Amino acid sequence: MLNGVRCRLASTLWRTRAPPSAVTRRCLRATRSLSLADRSERAKEPPSTFDQALLEFLVCPLSKKPLRYEASTNELINEELGIAYPIIDGIPNMIPQAARTTQQNKKQEKTEQH
Repeated sequence: MLNGVRCRLASTLWRTRAPPSAVTRRCLRATRSLSLADRSERAKEPPSTFDQALLEFLVCPLSKKPLRYEASTNELINEELGIAYPIIDGIPNMIPQAARTTQQNKKQEKTEQH
């Protein structure tokens, strides 16, 4: 966003052929240094991870029961229904159609059939 503002400001100044004021030069320098700082901070951050504090508020949309976070599969698990909701880029996909059935649920179905 700041990069786009800087480009528009620079192109406007270029079209007017007016010498940039001291304030404009400072703004351009500040946005340039901010964007470089932003890039270096983003490079240090790991990919988006799920914030486990959300578990306090999130419930299964089908059963309204609490969910358990499984870090190995990066999913939210409803053990009662045996379904797992995927977490994509740190954002839980709570759409029931996107959920998958867990192995535990499949084992229960087999024992009920016999």
